[in-house]
Amino acid sequence: MAKVVVGMSGGVDSSVAAILLQKQGYEVIGLFMRNWDSDINNDFLGNPNLNNNDICPQEQDYNDALKVCQKLNIPLHRVDFVKEYWDYVFTYFLDELKKGRTPNPDIMCNKYIKFDMFAKKALELGADYIATGHYARMVDGKLYRGIDSNKDQTYFLSQVSKKQLENVLFPVGDLNKSEVRKIAHEYDLITADKKDSTGICFIGERNFTKFLENYLPNTPGDIVDINTGKVLGKHIGLMYYTIGQRRGLNIGGTKERMFVAKKDLDNNILYVAIGDSNEYLMSVAAIVEDVNLLNELPLKCTAKFRYRQPDNDVSITKLDDGNLIVSYPQGVKAVTPGQACVFYNGDECLGGGIIKEVYKEKPIK
Repeated sequence: MAKVVVGMSGGVDSSVAAILLQKQGYEVIGLFMRNWDSDINNDFLGNPNLNNNDICPQEQDYNDALKVCQKLNIPLHRVDFVKEYWDYVFTYFLDELKKGRTPNPDIMCNKYIKFDMFAKKALELGADYIATGHYARMVDGKLYRGIDSNKDQTYFLSQVSKKQLENVLFPVGDLNKSEVRKIAHEYDLITADKKDSTGICFIGERNFTKFLENYLPNTPGDIVDINTGKVLGKHIGLMYYTIGQRRGLNIGGTKERMFVAKKDLDNNILYVAIGDSNEYLMSVAAIVEDVNLLNELPLKCTAKFRYRQPDNDVSITKLDDGNLIVSYPQGVKAVTPGQACVFYNGDECLGGGIIKEVYKEKPIK
């Protein structure tokens, strides 16, 4: 009987993944990863929903995973990757913010923790396969979107290598979320109605600004109207803003809509545009670095520049340094350095890279 080690997160998706694998005849072992030390932030600094008597959310997740595994009569192991997560994911997150970019740490968590450190631990447990609750599919060794287009998570798997995806199973990738919850109810699992985790795992329900103050010094500066040069207010630090952001600007004296149009790191200025014009958010090309390909990349395909975004038709130019020029002459709004650019051929995910620079006109090679 083949042995599968399932990443049990304490959520409904991994719980149902374990059920499906059992029904398929695998010997299933659960493995819970502890990736963040919640006590590191002064008793959940900035979280109004917790008090000193509350259980840490991560411990609650472990308890839920344990109850699921006990119900399914499968063993649950626990492994601590706190140091590795700090070194490979959190440090990356902070370094990107210092550069004025908008990082996606969940992508790096998949690359360095879930499909590297976790996989190595699974091998120690005798795994023939590893499995997770991601909404994705492996078909003939290729990565495909999950059936549920609203939950598809291939965007977050775009930096995982082809080698890392060998012997990986995504049991819920062929299901819709509603079907997953239905199965969990049929088995009367404690996770059946548990809310999906949102946001960055190490911040959780905490106030993002207060959390970051522990690690990066605030450097307030001017908020300037990009059209008139008029100072409209003060920002609390460029790292807290991203291109296209409309909320949280806290600029009084105007009822007009405005959005972040540009960040000037050298002069510590946050430029905003007033109104609904997308002129400052539109671009037609980007340089993409740290490219990870899962299959051959055609000269024309589609790409996502953000997770919640439709596919965009793009053209690819390969550069000698391994980077790519990704062109989209139709124009795309708020393509942002630091975010992932993920390539698709229909439902197949071809891999992706990290957006380095964005252009109003296509750059010359």
